[in-house]
Amino acid sequence: MATTMGARDLFRMVRQGLDVRSVHAHVRRPFRFLLCGDPGHVAEFRSLLLSGPSEEPVPTDAAACLETIFPHTFVADGTNDVRAVIFLGRRGDTPNLEPLRALKVPILAITVDADSLPSAPASMPAAGNAGEYTVPALTREALRQRVFAHLVDASRGVEIAVGRRLPPLRESVAAKLTRDAAANALKVAIASAVVDHVPVLGVVLGAVASAGDMVAITGIQMMLMLHIEAAYGRDPDVQRMWQLLPVVGAGFGWRALARELSGFIPVAGIPLKGAIAYAGTIVVGEGVTFFLEHGKHMSKGQAAQIYERTKEDTLRFAREFVSKLKNRE
Repeated sequence: MATTMGARDLFRMVRQGLDVRSVHAHVRRPFRFLLCGDPGHVAEFRSLLLSGPSEEPVPTDAAACLETIFPHTFVADGTNDVRAVIFLGRRGDTPNLEPLRALKVPILAITVDADSLPSAPASMPAAGNAGEYTVPALTREALRQRVFAHLVDASRGVEIAVGRRLPPLRESVAAKLTRDAAANALKVAIASAVVDHVPVLGVVLGAVASAGDMVAITGIQMMLMLHIEAAYGRDPDVQRMWQLLPVVGAGFGWRALARELSGFIPVAGIPLKGAIAYAGTIVVGEGVTFFLEHGKHMSKGQAAQIYERTKEDTLRFAREFVSKLKNRE
């Protein structure tokens, strides 16, 4: 079944399992970011997050997602939808953020200083803790790598709603959605490869598992496409996805290659199959994001570079993962 299923049949099976209603539900999920600190910087940061492409209006409810507060008078009541606090100050400011720790959300303390070197914590601050960031200016370029990425990391479960309402965060949202989908594809591929390599299960379930992982991974990738499109302000439309199928079609070929290599290299097959599933999903996500950002598909060369880079990184991780499992045994 796995070897005879064509791309058209695969997409038909996957389409039956796509849950468009869940995408609509994600878009409507509530969230808030609390802003405080220097009034001028707060106004500038707020204006930046509410800016979007000239041809596409920002949703009318976006402004309600950014609430300006005063830490010493703020009452932490009814704040279940708060995802992060952003303090914006100048060099030398010493904010009292203690009253905000009770919110149990990450606090991003951002100092705007053109004369200092940019700095940021390696990961998002833990809930109730503050991370110190220094940026030269409140621009997309200065904030994208860490500040925007950490705001999105703090928005787990509402990422699509965040991207929908705050356009400058969309690229970071798409990157997180892509990583999460790729991790799920990796799990499916490794589980399938394990079945293929267990003698009895491989004989009984091998073909079914191989076909099943194709459907599951393609489903993950197509839902990823719907999620990224929704984050970019487009209502989920399965019919419109056909213009993006060349990206997924390439992933179809990579999964077939993974199965072939898994058969020729039994020992390395498990991590290799997982690596290719992960890398293929990364390329799908980054390919869709590139299309929505630029209005055209990335070139084959650009896709190949992303794929090879991601495959090598993931293959290294997968081999280490399998090695640890063997050592435990």
